Amino acid sequence: MHRLIMLHALKPARGSRKPRKRVGRGNSAGGGTTAGRGTKGQGSRAGSKGRFTFEGGQTPLLHRQPKLGGFKNPKRVEYEVINLSDLEKKLDAGTYDQEALKVKGLLSTKKPVKLLGRGALKKKFSLSVHKASKSAKEAVENAGGSITLLA
Repeated sequence: MHRLIMLHALKPARGSRKPRKRVGRGNSAGGGTTAGRGTKGQGSRAGSKGRFTFEGGQTPLLHRQPKLGGFKNPKRVEYEVINLSDLEKKLDAGTYDQEALKVKGLLSTKKPVKLLGRGALKKKFSLSVHKASKSAKEAVENAGGSITLLA
């Protein structure tokens, strides 16, 4: 058999609610003298909230960061990369240079081209690229093709 619960009769469980301790109301009230702030020290004084970035006196994070940027090599050459797997998947055997690769959708920028050896190659390609890895050269030559390196 169910008992009806009325909203006006609802009460929290015994011991689950406790009134907050009112500090600074005298020693007899149990929170006088230092009022829970301890004796002396930075936190015991009035107005001692401090900045949100304050780290207790240690050098703050922002001051620990390097002041100046690092080194950027002005002579660094950035290549657009093509893998052997891309050639195998998207192209028929034949001769290709940078323009032809762009037309076929393998290149999207005007950066120099570098051929990398990821994937297997079965078709015969004659490629004109700026750079090629050792494994890519071997794979192209093993498949009967050739690589011409551009200056």
